[in-house]
Amino acid sequence: MTQNLHPPFCILLVDDEPAWLRSLSLTLERSAGITNILTCQDSRQVEGILNSRKVGLILLDLTMPHISGEDLLTMIAEQHPETATIVISGMNQLETAVRCMKIGAFDYFVKTVEEDRLVGGVLRAIRMLELQRENFEMSSRVLTGELRRPEAFTAIITANRAMHAIFSYVEAVAVSPQPLLITGESGVGKELLARATHLLSGCAGPLVAVNVAGLDDTVFSDTLFGHTKGAFTGADQQRRGMIEEAADGTLFLDEIGDLSIPSQVKLLRLLQEGEYFPLGSDRPKRLKARIIVATHHNLAQKEADGRFRRDLFYRLRTHHVHVPPLRERKEDIPLLLDYFLGQVARSLGKKKPTPPRELAQLLATYSFPGNVRELKAMIYDAVSVHRDHILSMDTFLRGIGRPDPLPVAPVPEGNPFSHLDRLPTFAEATELLAAEAITRAKGNQTIAARLLGISQPALSKRLKLARGQE
Repeated sequence: MTQNLHPPFCILLVDDEPAWLRSLSLTLERSAGITNILTCQDSRQVEGILNSRKVGLILLDLTMPHISGEDLLTMIAEQHPETATIVISGMNQLETAVRCMKIGAFDYFVKTVEEDRLVGGVLRAIRMLELQRENFEMSSRVLTGELRRPEAFTAIITANRAMHAIFSYVEAVAVSPQPLLITGESGVGKELLARATHLLSGCAGPLVAVNVAGLDDTVFSDTLFGHTKGAFTGADQQRRGMIEEAADGTLFLDEIGDLSIPSQVKLLRLLQEGEYFPLGSDRPKRLKARIIVATHHNLAQKEADGRFRRDLFYRLRTHHVHVPPLRERKEDIPLLLDYFLGQVARSLGKKKPTPPRELAQLLATYSFPGNVRELKAMIYDAVSVHRDHILSMDTFLRGIGRPDPLPVAPVPEGNPFSHLDRLPTFAEATELLAAEAITRAKGNQTIAARLLGISQPALSKRLKLARGQE
C-alpha cells in the first residue's frame, strides 16, 4: 500500500554500484511517486552533500570503498542527527544490523528483500520525519503565538482567539502531504481556510474545488478521474478529471459527508494507493495533488451510524480543524459588518454607508444559523436599498425575524389606571413603560423604542427627563 509523497526534503541514495542506484530510484518513483532523489556513488562526497542540500533521508549501502557505510552512519548520527538513515546491505547479518541500529539507523534491509517491504520502510521513515517537523512547527506556534505568514489569512476577518489558533495549526500542517479535514457549519468559511492552506503549501499547481454533494457514484468517478474516448455512450472525446486538473496543486472536495458509500470506497483507494483509473482506461495515473476535504456534517456520528466508512474517516482526519460558528465569536460581528459594508458598497458603486451604533448590538442577539454567509447576504440586501447617510435597521430587523413594524402588544380594554388608588406621575409612568419595553426587547433600546412607537433618541431623552423629575 503506497501513496504519492512529495516531502520537502531530498532523499539521498548512497551506493558504489550505479545499476543499483538506478534500480532503486526507479522503484521509489514508480511505487511511491517519490522524485526528489539524489544519488551518490562516492562515499567521500556524502558529507559535502549533507552540508549543501536539505537531505531528510539517506538510503545507505554498508560495503563501499574509501569510507565505509558504518563510518558514514556514525558521522551522520553525530553531525546531522535530524537526518534519518536506512541501511541497505548485501549482507544478511544480525550482528551488523543490531550494530547499525545502535549507531542510529532508522531501519535495516537486505538488498534481496521484496520491493514492497523496502518501499514501505521508506514511507515509514518519511512519515516519521513529517510528524517530527509538524510537532516542531506546532510547538513553535504555541510558544510564540505568532504567524509566520499572516497574509495568507487576510480573506478571513476575525479577532477570535480560537480562529487564530486554527490559523497557527493550518500554517503548521500546510506543507504536509496528508489530507486535511475542515469541519464546521455552512457559511463559516471552510473554503477560505482551504485556500489559505493551499497558499501556504507552496504547491506550484492550482487549487481545484469540487462540491461533491448530490453526485452519484458514476458522476463522482467521472468528475474526479475523467474518462477516455468511448468509455460510455456519449463519451466522444477524452476528458481530464479534476485530479489531473489539480496536478502539483490542491484538490478541495467540499461536502465530503454527502458521499455515497461506493464513492467513499473509491476515495479511500485513491488515498491509499496514490493512483486512480480514468473511466474506460486500464492504465493507472498517479495522484499528484494534496487533498483537502470539508463538511458541515458530524462525520464521527455518521461513522458511528454506519453511513461513513471508518477507515476513510480515520484516513481523512490525519489533520483536522473545526471552524466555530459565528454565534461563538460575536466579537467578529463589528469587524465583519465594517468589512462587508465596504466590500458591498464598492461592488454596487455606492459610497460606504454609516451603520447605526445599535446595529452591531442588535446583530449580536441573533444566532446566525447561516453564519458569515448569512450576515453578508443581510448586508448586501441593506446596502442595495440604502439611500440615506445612515444605514436603515429595517432590513436587518426583518432578516433576524423581527418584522418591521415590530408587533406591539395589544392594549387591554378599559383604562389600565382605573383600579389604582394613586395615579403615577407622568415621569413615573414614562419610566415604568420604558422599563417594560426594554425588558421585552432584552435590553436593546432600539427595539424597545420601536415597541413604543418612538425613535431611540426620543426614548433616551424621555428617560433622562423622567429620571430628572424624580
